[in-house]
Amino acid sequence: MGKTSSIIRGNLRQYVMIIALVSVIILFQISTEGVLLMPLNIANIISQNSYIFILAVGMLLAILTNGNIDLSVGSVCAVVGAISAVMVVKMDLPVFLGIGVGLGIGIIIGMWHGFWIAYAGVPAFIVTLAGMLIFRGLTMVILQGTSLAPMPDSYKFIASGFIAPDLQVAGLNLIAMIAGVVASILYVISQMVSRGNKRKYGFDVQSYKSLIPQMAGMIIIVNAFTYALASYKGIPMVLVLVIALVAIYTFITTKTIPGRHIYAYGGNTVAARLSGVNTKKVLFWVYVNMGLLSAVAGIVFTGRLNSATPKAGVGFELDAIAACFIGGASTTGGIGTVIGAIVGALLMGVLNNGMSIMGVSIDWQQTIKGLVLLAAVAFDVYSKSKTK
Repeated sequence: MGKTSSIIRGNLRQYVMIIALVSVIILFQISTEGVLLMPLNIANIISQNSYIFILAVGMLLAILTNGNIDLSVGSVCAVVGAISAVMVVKMDLPVFLGIGVGLGIGIIIGMWHGFWIAYAGVPAFIVTLAGMLIFRGLTMVILQGTSLAPMPDSYKFIASGFIAPDLQVAGLNLIAMIAGVVASILYVISQMVSRGNKRKYGFDVQSYKSLIPQMAGMIIIVNAFTYALASYKGIPMVLVLVIALVAIYTFITTKTIPGRHIYAYGGNTVAARLSGVNTKKVLFWVYVNMGLLSAVAGIVFTGRLNSATPKAGVGFELDAIAACFIGGASTTGGIGTVIGAIVGALLMGVLNNGMSIMGVSIDWQQTIKGLVLLAAVAFDVYSKSKTK
């Protein structure tokens, strides 16, 4: 029991955020008289917040490096969406080419930011603020102040398409139901392997008395979620993209040398440099990655909106930053997880969706989200003060 308690205390921030998310979901489920967790609305929450999930993953890596941020991500989303839309709508080029060029432009923008931040020594706040202005202006120039639509169906598929929506058995999408079972099996295997590895190297592990109920609860949640999706059209394509990104970046940050270097950079930059970490290279590639994920988010958002508009991406950077801090990232860097950032983004999405269903005005929505962000950062500061 003592070991389990110490594990919980060591991961208190993550547990608090998960409890907060569950509490908010229950609150809005009751307040909206069951509308929040209706299959159609669950699909809407995923679609409406997909770009924030994507941006939060990239923003987390930037925040891990001494609390740096990227203020340009919304403008990068807009300019990438504008360029790809011009290529596939105006120039009638293949969709794969428009998307490929858009991703390439995102990488180039990330390299531009990374050079000035990592090698020229200009503060990230200033470089990305300049980028926000530059790429917002270029978006308006490219689109000449007007929206460009409609987008081809193949372009929209990644943002609003579903995997085999017509493959149903007894009114349920077969792919979604199978995905729930497979995900449950993989989750149990991963938990048991992780527990075995920790025991092998002498780390504290949860007792089976606490681990089994935890796994059972997660299995119920996963299958309830996939059942809800199966009751509608199945698994959204954008959900597959988000899950793939979460899996990839979780692996990178926890199992690879570059991931460890990012955390080392944020933990103590001087010590990391003296230990042989090329800190400039780490910072450079973090912003290249942010440019790439901003491009992905821009393509997803353009596809969902079915048009490229000059005002696309406004405020995206604030949502992504808030998601990371709400999800447990530290304002000073070095602390935070990909899963935590996704939990933070999901909490923001549920708040937005729930308040919209209840008819809460946008003014009060912004106020409440601001208070939630302040509370999350205050909790971070308080947690650090207790450990000193």
